[in-house]
Amino acid sequence: MNRIGRAIEIVILQSRWLLVPFLFGLIIGVIALLYTFAIKLGAFVKLVQYAPEEEAIVGVLKLIDLSLTANLLLIVITAGYENFVGWMAPLSSKSPGGLAGIGFMGLKQKLLGSIVAIAAVSVLEWFMDIDRSADTTKLAWVVGILLALAVAVLILAIADRLTEFREKKSE
Repeated sequence: MNRIGRAIEIVILQSRWLLVPFLFGLIIGVIALLYTFAIKLGAFVKLVQYAPEEEAIVGVLKLIDLSLTANLLLIVITAGYENFVGWMAPLSSKSPGGLAGIGFMGLKQKLLGSIVAIAAVSVLEWFMDIDRSADTTKLAWVVGILLALAVAVLILAIADRLTEFREKKSE
């Protein structure tokens, strides 16, 4: 029975490598976002000198939205690899420290924080374009979802702090 149990453990542990194709797929997603960003940036630069200020701001907000989404994907890729597949050694002393060593608490906070930032950008886009699309019901839903996400981040942060406090207290 001990050999069977050990074999099951080995299969389960080695199955973590099945996540690598998913991570490569997310890298392709970042490349696709880069392509979209380049196209939107080119269109923005062409039209910005003739566009009203509100349209310029909305254009910048759309670029920020793409950038935040790419950042979110990068967080998921690096944290997913480090937490489930294997440890990443820094390539040099200049490697970004914020990507390495993200635990579950940090990952949850970074993910939700990024999602809230992306939602906030969407709300700002709606607000800047409110004259053309004055659908107050949709705007109320967007703001409500943003507030719900912000409250979720706050509750998660408080819960994580309480957990850290209890762990330090019990040591």
